[in-house]
Amino acid sequence: MKILVCISHVPDTTSKINFTESDTKFDTNGVQFVINPNDEFGLTRAMWFKEKQGATVHVVNVGGPETEPTLRKALAIGADEAIRVNTEATDGFSVAKQLANVVKEGNYDLIIGGRESIDYNGGMVPGMLAQLIDANFINTCINLEIEGNSATAIREIDGGKETVSTSLPLVVGGQKGLVEESDLRIPNMRGIMQARSKPLHVKEPVDASAETKTVSFQKPAPKGSVKLVDDVDTLIDLLHNEAKVI
Repeated sequence: MKILVCISHVPDTTSKINFTESDTKFDTNGVQFVINPNDEFGLTRAMWFKEKQGATVHVVNVGGPETEPTLRKALAIGADEAIRVNTEATDGFSVAKQLANVVKEGNYDLIIGGRESIDYNGGMVPGMLAQLIDANFINTCINLEIEGNSATAIREIDGGKETVSTSLPLVVGGQKGLVEESDLRIPNMRGIMQARSKPLHVKEPVDASAETKTVSFQKPAPKGSVKLVDDVDTLIDLLHNEAKVI
């Protein structure tokens, strides 16, 4: 089985976020980047298939040279090869087009990505990718088993879970539950050393126009001040007359 794991290069959630150029562009200065958490769950599951079933695991990212440390981390975790499509990730459709070209050329059986990235939260790429390559698609996936050419998955739905079966080729939009946080792997020294010699291919992009454009960003409004009270009567008065919740 040949697996491709789609990796997004996203800001660490502890980073302080700012914007430049009249709030139209993300300011990367001083920001630490990591593997998108939803993608990391998928990568860890792919490692399980590699170890238990002998699968080959490649990782791919659409982005510039600044994303290569993130790909090297994925190689250190255990992926066999990495691919970087040398173009800016402008919107979901253009990213899906680039990934579709990689999938078609690589003849992958299983493509795993996060259900969404934590920076833009678009949640569009896995579904569009499945359509572009004419593959089956399972989103919000929290469990996945592969036996031969058949797949069984559990996905989250409103109010519960759904178990589905399908066949390869398959695109999966994964999330926490595909593996647990305790199962996520930290690269060890051996893995880091091996990652330096593993192939990282830089692939030029295909023509793909962006269908959306970012007009501006806006950070959440600052939280209001906190008012402390030390008696119940004052609290009731504030809730009734100021907050107007009772």
